[in-house]
Amino acid sequence: MARLKLFRANIWPAMKTKSKFRASRRQQVSFVIADDHPMLRDGLRRLLELEPDFKALGEASNGIEAVTLARQLKPDILLLDLVMPKQNGIEALRELSRDSNPVRVLMHSAAFEKNQIVEALQLGARGVVLLDSVPRLWVKAIRAVAAGEYWVGEESVSNPVPYMHTLKQASDDEARRKKFRLTPRQLDIVSGVVAGYSNKEIAEYVKISEDRVKHHLSNIFGKLGVSTRLELALFAVNQAMPLKSIA
Repeated sequence: MARLKLFRANIWPAMKTKSKFRASRRQQVSFVIADDHPMLRDGLRRLLELEPDFKALGEASNGIEAVTLARQLKPDILLLDLVMPKQNGIEALRELSRDSNPVRVLMHSAAFEKNQIVEALQLGARGVVLLDSVPRLWVKAIRAVAAGEYWVGEESVSNPVPYMHTLKQASDDEARRKKFRLTPRQLDIVSGVVAGYSNKEIAEYVKISEDRVKHHLSNIFGKLGVSTRLELALFAVNQAMPLKSIA
């Protein structure tokens, strides 16, 4: 009973309609905010309440509360923070995805790794929003998700699969680059070697001196355990390194 009272204490009273005329033109969109920072929750709620058809139902400070409130209040949208105590956003999303009629979830965070976005969309999230997005993007994202669309990047899409494929490819490329401990500049140089370019041509392509190219190649040889340009090219191809196409 104490837990139930806690949640009820976090349920906001119904908003007074600022403009009956404006609100009547749109269908009301209800939402719950889940974030572990009280000031952020309050600020985001105030921002969204400027829209006459947006109705705040409640707030949650961790993933466990978010799941409970989403099931209890049945909002149109759950604004779910990626990083929260007790149960993070991904875990909460995974639990909600088991519901027969899961709430539409819009994830938010200060930053997202590409693989986190892919995982969230795979688990049923309808989109992701960066916390520092301008107010109009928050409003557009919520309206898009409420209308059955997905919100990715800074636009609404009907089918997120192509976006997920692109993100996953970029995430895999980044993981492979980190695996070999190469910097983006060094990866450019490896791409040039595989394409058959000379040090001078590579220098012109990456806009550094030829001596810097030689210095980078020396470091690359040491990191990958190769000793010639041919060995480097074969290693890069055999290990499916994320090479760039150099014309």
